[in-house]
Amino acid sequence: MLKSIEGNFDHPEVNKLLNDHFIELRDASPEGSTHVLDIHGLKVPSIKFWSLWKDYQLVGCGALKFLEKDHGEFKSIRVHNNFRKKGNGIKVINHLIDEAKKLKIKRLSVETGAGEFFNPAKKLFEQCGFKPCPPFAHYKEDINSLYLTKLIDNI
Repeated sequence: MLKSIEGNFDHPEVNKLLNDHFIELRDASPEGSTHVLDIHGLKVPSIKFWSLWKDYQLVGCGALKFLEKDHGEFKSIRVHNNFRKKGNGIKVINHLIDEAKKLKIKRLSVETGAGEFFNPAKKLFEQCGFKPCPPFAHYKEDINSLYLTKLIDNI
């Protein structure tokens, strides 16, 4: 079972994972089509952030941004390289879905890149029941972006 810690941006491993995520996505996305948030951008009241740990090793992280009262957006989902390709991406997403349910979110959405680099993320979201949708919130049509959404039942 994974241990969840909310908002621990200052932990050196979390900080490094987020910075690596930011750099990699900036490099993989064309200018004007990058929507990744840096740590400062994640530290706003409308976003909740969690890191997930197995024993004392960082497995991954993710954030939930409140768009409307019952609509949230996933941000900065990342699995540590040591835990990739072992089913941990689904564990991170399921943790975020569970947290969204506790917060009475009924619809979750995510923006990811449309290019080949993003195929693992697209496959993961598809496995978790996300379906393509039109742009939501502040997003606009962009051939470099894919928009996905999922309705969830609250507990």
